[in-house]
Amino acid sequence: MKKTYYQLLEEIKNFFRRNHHHKAVIGLSGGLDSALCLNLCCDALQNKNCTAIIMPEKGLTKEKNIEDALDFAKKLKVKHFVVDINPFLDTFNRVPWKQSKIALMNTKARIRAILLYNYANSNNSLVVGTSNKSELMLGYGTKYGDLAADVFIIGDLLKTDVIELSKFLKLPPNIIKKKPSAELTVGQTDESDLGASYFKLDSILKRVLKDEKLNKKDNLIKKTLQRIDRNKHKSDPIPIIEIK
Repeated sequence: MKKTYYQLLEEIKNFFRRNHHHKAVIGLSGGLDSALCLNLCCDALQNKNCTAIIMPEKGLTKEKNIEDALDFAKKLKVKHFVVDINPFLDTFNRVPWKQSKIALMNTKARIRAILLYNYANSNNSLVVGTSNKSELMLGYGTKYGDLAADVFIIGDLLKTDVIELSKFLKLPPNIIKKKPSAELTVGQTDESDLGASYFKLDSILKRVLKDEKLNKKDNLIKKTLQRIDRNKHKSDPIPIIEIK
């Protein structure tokens, strides 16, 4: 993990240098991925150039997650803000159609992206996305929501790699052990949505990356491959209808 850590720091520095920026803003949830991203940005860009925005939904986000996010931001001595998304979410009650559950969930993620970009544009910063490679491969994210970013600094790390690197960097154990959740609805967890643990999913994704032959009759393998195929549109460039 030591080699991976120093490679990441160098690449983060190079990316910001190439793009003529030195400030980063990150949505900090109290979960592992965002904590690792903030830690890496602080190490690469200096704490004074990093900002964390904590964006809870009152009545849904667990107080423990807010506390963990605040404690971690204070530990790293970064500028941070807490912005409740409820007032922004309430404006969608005015739309003249019935909203589906998935629409409401995705709207929450997109409100958070808008807030991050509002801050970034106001403070000459770049938005650092917190999605890992497992999520990106599976398409487990919201278009123009948590998948909206200027760079994914842990986008080449599978979730199991994220855990190992976080242990190497000695991130708070309570954050490392926490069940991953986007907290877009009551009781939601990543692994219940995905139908398996990240350990099992990553074992399949590693074989996909190596282009190994897979037993497509295995139910989990079949569902994982279907998910990858079904969600490719989330990572592909937006199609352009060409006129010939």
